[in-house]
Amino acid sequence: MITVKQVTTRKERKEFTDFPLKLYEGNDCFVPPLYGDEMKIFGAKNGYNDTCESSFFLARDDSGKVVGRISGIIQRAANEKNGEKRARFTRFDCIDDPEVAAALFRALEDWALSKGMDTVCGPLGYSDLEREGLLVEGFDQLSTFEEQYNAEYYGRFIEQLGYRKEVDWTESRLYLPDEEEAKKVEEMADFVMNRYNLHVGPAKNVNDFIKKYADPFFELIDVAYDGLYGTVPFTDNMKKMIITNFKLIIDLDHVLVLLNEKDELVCLALCFPSIARAVQPSKGKLTPAALVRLLKAIKKPNPIDLGLVAVRPDYLSKGIPAVMCGAIIKMLREDGVEYAETNLNLEDNYAITNLWKRFRTVQHKRRRSYVKKLADNNSEEN
Repeated sequence: MITVKQVTTRKERKEFTDFPLKLYEGNDCFVPPLYGDEMKIFGAKNGYNDTCESSFFLARDDSGKVVGRISGIIQRAANEKNGEKRARFTRFDCIDDPEVAAALFRALEDWALSKGMDTVCGPLGYSDLEREGLLVEGFDQLSTFEEQYNAEYYGRFIEQLGYRKEVDWTESRLYLPDEEEAKKVEEMADFVMNRYNLHVGPAKNVNDFIKKYADPFFELIDVAYDGLYGTVPFTDNMKKMIITNFKLIIDLDHVLVLLNEKDELVCLALCFPSIARAVQPSKGKLTPAALVRLLKAIKKPNPIDLGLVAVRPDYLSKGIPAVMCGAIIKMLREDGVEYAETNLNLEDNYAITNLWKRFRTVQHKRRRSYVKKLADNNSEEN
């Protein structure tokens, strides 16, 4: 018999965080998040507390062994923005047993109903910058640090519980185009820079970069991402937490800042050195050995991960994508990097999928967000 209990104690919080590390131990495709960052979600240090309500559940078998986990999030800012009553599920992991999945989702759905919600969707985190989407293709591919790995049976279990696809994201590897195509892209990038009087924003170091561009970048993301699935406006606490989480791996050689003649930010693109292999051996803990591996990955990246990209809407039709492609080509060529990982792109975001056609592209992963309308068991059913 499977029992599910809400996480309340410090021991249970550790068990919740440790479970996927044990479940995927020895799996070469699984990449853990930073352990310290995951532990912050339980307490006052969670920067999303001002807009979210969370719940955490553990499933145990008859012997008391943890066999699964799931977290629920009510993202009030997203619900208010979209006029919805949704709960999100995230951090779902379980052994290969549909009874465990059913028990976890039953507990989560009961919690959602008790909070007045009528729909559950996910996997979605607190914001679009958290890990999201269930892996449905590419189970033999190394996960990026920014995304979550899961076994094939997860999707089967979720669909058996009445969840259906809401959106899919694709992930691709971008390889250098041939010399002729690369030259065309770079010439177009130069033309766009000159035509619209754009210049690259300077920064002395990472701290100077954050001081100059963090606030306008978040403002730009709020505008540029407004209509995209799962996005929410950023609060000050969210901004501080995100800066703290990503500051360690920002390398100015992998950042593109475009300013217009008024020194207004019109585009910012962040690429990160892949730290997937660096964090695997320590299971996401920043041990001295892990820090050494991180520094090596940052100094000599291979591959690089495409992170955050935002373009001011009135510049979208002015050739900015060519400038971004030119910058990525430069990164790949000058660093001797084999390829870049796109991370998640909505499958119907044709502007971005068409952009990658300038490269030699291999789509190797697909992720999915599911949705289910809840039936209130306390109400009369037709």
